[in-house]
Amino acid sequence: MASHATNATDGPSANEVLARLIEGNARFVRGESRLGPVAALSRSELARGQRPYATILGCSDSRVPPELVFDAGLGELFVVRVAGNVFSPEVGGSLQYAGAHLQTPLFVVMGHEGCGAVGAALETLHAGARHRSRIQILVDSIVPGLPALDPQLSPDQRLAAAVEGNVRWTVNQIRATPEAQARAAEGRVKIVGAVYEIESGRVRFLPEQV
Repeated sequence: MASHATNATDGPSANEVLARLIEGNARFVRGESRLGPVAALSRSELARGQRPYATILGCSDSRVPPELVFDAGLGELFVVRVAGNVFSPEVGGSLQYAGAHLQTPLFVVMGHEGCGAVGAALETLHAGARHRSRIQILVDSIVPGLPALDPQLSPDQRLAAAVEGNVRWTVNQIRATPEAQARAAEGRVKIVGAVYEIESGRVRFLPEQV
């Protein structure tokens, strides 16, 4: 998300894009997706380039495909997916590309109910559980962002709170990058967190924190 993009965007604002995502998710929840077969003309146009209106950092979970969840078509979303929607140098590079070259005004970090990666992080934090080597590396990147939890909460409530805390942790890491700070200061980018409710299909956007 660099501040030195060569061309000023004349596309929709971050708030307009957020409204578009919310409307798309509402159609998805109602079972009224507007998407049908993709016309050959659309593919031909996309072959010449892309101009997505939003960037989504989501979890790799097979139940949470952002394009379906937001009822978005080919070329509309720039999607980065990794277990636990964690922030890493590789993820950061992908987000920077989306900001610098594609100039998407809205970045969404979307976690989801029952996230296994966050659950594994809770096991590491509270029970000292260890996982396979590369899984543990991923889990260790989630642990620092887990909130302090009331021991009286049920396991499901603890996981739900941890999922939301992990989303906020990733959002804050992205906001702390020099590129994001520069674009935010220019009023050119919005970074928000969200949680996908698997059973209902609804995306719940989290209140912004200053």
